[in-house]
Amino acid sequence: MTNRQRLSNLFIYACLLPITVFFLFPLLLALMNSLKTQGEMFKSVLSLPRKLHWENYTHVLTEVHLLHNFYNTFIITLLSLIGIIVCGSLAGYKLSRVPGRLSAFLFFLFVGSMLIPFFSIMFSLIEISKLVGINGSIYGLPLIYTGLGVNFAVFLYHGFVKSIPRELEESAQMDGHGQFKIFIYIIFPLLMPITMTVAILDLLWIWNDFMLPLIMITNYDNYTLVLAASSFFSAYNTEWSSILAILVLTSLPVIVFYLLFQRYIVQGIAEGAIKG
Repeated sequence: MTNRQRLSNLFIYACLLPITVFFLFPLLLALMNSLKTQGEMFKSVLSLPRKLHWENYTHVLTEVHLLHNFYNTFIITLLSLIGIIVCGSLAGYKLSRVPGRLSAFLFFLFVGSMLIPFFSIMFSLIEISKLVGINGSIYGLPLIYTGLGVNFAVFLYHGFVKSIPRELEESAQMDGHGQFKIFIYIIFPLLMPITMTVAILDLLWIWNDFMLPLIMITNYDNYTLVLAASSFFSAYNTEWSSILAILVLTSLPVIVFYLLFQRYIVQGIAEGAIKG
């Protein structure tokens, strides 16, 4: 590496360092204040805790039953991701491999539905969920998330499938394999980069979503982590220590998952969206 390249890399890192600190500062601030008492936090938000008060975390894990809220959030997110990935991959593959006016029209409907604001269909969604009996259920929310998230998944899968040679499918068909078996054993494993991209993006959305669970869930036993944190806000008192502890615990699984698989995001979106 030449001196010019080293200076260039040093300049890039120097520019990225303040940006990194800017984005990590809210999380560090929440972690720091979650280990303080309420009074100590109000005295100085930016100061380090004099003593680490881990009882804030034990309080939300035991008395608030945060593990149950974590289970609800996990089930909703897992089922939603399965529905989005299965429906999105099958639809994107079929629309990409079967050209024609009908496929183009259906693909246009999927892409066009991404432009519809959620608030314009919010009340209709509530009424429909009541009619089909899924309102207030943690197993009904994944159906709604699948319907809301499958359009973007189809858009990404549709473009990514074009990068897979058709010769692989033709060779498998000559060997007597059916189309569904070809998709499961040959095509879907090759879709892993875009699948991880869809999983990461939708995980960040569903795990941290507040509006949809707020309007669909009325029973506290079915609350998600974000709803459980919001229950600590009141007109007369706000338990900031518990709220920050919940927010830190809520963020950790998403951060770990993102750090493990974030390399797929750029690769998947670039190969999926550009080819699409």
